[in-house]
Amino acid sequence: MNPVWIIDDDRSIRWVFEKALTREEIAFKSFASAAEALATLDAGAPPPQVLVTDIRMPGESGLSLLQKIKVRFPGIPVIIMTAYSDLDSAVSAFQGGAFEYLPKPFDIDQALDLVRRAIEESTRQESVPESSAMAPEILGKAASMQEVFRAIGRLSQSHATVLINGESGTGKELVARALHRHSPRADKPFVAINTAAIPRDLLESELFGHERGAFTGATAMRRGRFEQAEGGTLFLDEIGDMPAELQTRLLRVLSDGNFYRVGGHQPLKANVRVIAATHQNLDERVKQGLFREDLFHRLNVIRLRLPPLRERREDVPLLVKHFLAKSAQDLGVEPKRVSETALKYLSALVFPGNVRQLENLCHWLMVMAPGQVIEIADLPPELREQAPRETEADWKVALGAEADRMLAGRPGAVWESLAREFERTLIRHALLASAGRRIEAAQMLGIGRNTITRKIQELGMETDNASGEPPEEVSR
Repeated sequence: MNPVWIIDDDRSIRWVFEKALTREEIAFKSFASAAEALATLDAGAPPPQVLVTDIRMPGESGLSLLQKIKVRFPGIPVIIMTAYSDLDSAVSAFQGGAFEYLPKPFDIDQALDLVRRAIEESTRQESVPESSAMAPEILGKAASMQEVFRAIGRLSQSHATVLINGESGTGKELVARALHRHSPRADKPFVAINTAAIPRDLLESELFGHERGAFTGATAMRRGRFEQAEGGTLFLDEIGDMPAELQTRLLRVLSDGNFYRVGGHQPLKANVRVIAATHQNLDERVKQGLFREDLFHRLNVIRLRLPPLRERREDVPLLVKHFLAKSAQDLGVEPKRVSETALKYLSALVFPGNVRQLENLCHWLMVMAPGQVIEIADLPPELREQAPRETEADWKVALGAEADRMLAGRPGAVWESLAREFERTLIRHALLASAGRRIEAAQMLGIGRNTITRKIQELGMETDNASGEPPEEVSR
């Protein structure tokens, strides 16, 4: 590890840092001016691991030094110190890419903690290969996302219709664009339409176009999305909300490849690959008579399921870093970093809006978080209050994983097995909480005494000593 550099014209400040860093066995170099530090770099010395500099010094200022260091070594964390805790200095420091802003006088232990965090950040950046700076189309190292990536790869030479299932905000359009980009149609148009966002009386015209005079206001012929996507890909988002009459027209296009503009009499040929997406369970909507079964089978040639964010928690740190960098680029500022504690907290939260909600949060943090390093206290209040939901999310994810395992290995026995174990667990813990008293356990569960007695018999729990007391006590 390279040494930490301390730059301050105040000898006493340098002395305090030198003694503290020596005690912590952290290598260091100290300089009385920015010019002295820059001259050392120009002479060929290795760059510092972390740079700590005063902001106001004779000659070149700390902000000027910050700018020059960031040009030459953008990955080096720079901590700005100043006795002048004014807004302009703080803003200038962070806009220049400072790791943190340290107002004087400071507690040396807090300053050391800041230096340690900066060293960790520097070490982390060194361990990331340079190629990772190239942002991929979709991020994810979770097994469920790797399966999505493999499916996109397998479909790269296919023209097959694809149905994407996923909750709102999971990135269905990103996957559709990736399928298009890696297909033989990549040099042709990709056209997207959200069928739920367009009024039903306009949707037909949007999809198929219309002839002049087809209806009031149709003063000119208009090409629809099928024509606009000619030779390429048409992405139909939220297909589950498509009105029944348009489902019939879409089925006809998928069946014979022909369609008519609204008010038209000449059939048009559609050379389009259709990718559809929905957050709804189309199988259920078919059973309910809300979606045509024949259209469902036409769309369901290849089905991809996008996992919600709660099922790929290991991807949260990767996504946070990516979205912060993206937001920083849009704002023209240095990306902020998230502490390990805050990352663990975020990874445990429930994000109903999935990846889209996380992206919006990262943009909010880039604008609103006061420091360059984001802590739990910097999160919006509604997320800080979510902590109790972590356990709830974890058990639901675990239950879902167990259901998936059993569905794959023991189909037909899943419901009875999991339902019995669920009831056994609730009753066992209620008996533990009530010291084995069934009436009290039933009240805690919100069921009747007869119900809990019957369930104990049905589940074979009569011999269970759930409370740790003698059986006669349990059966009182």
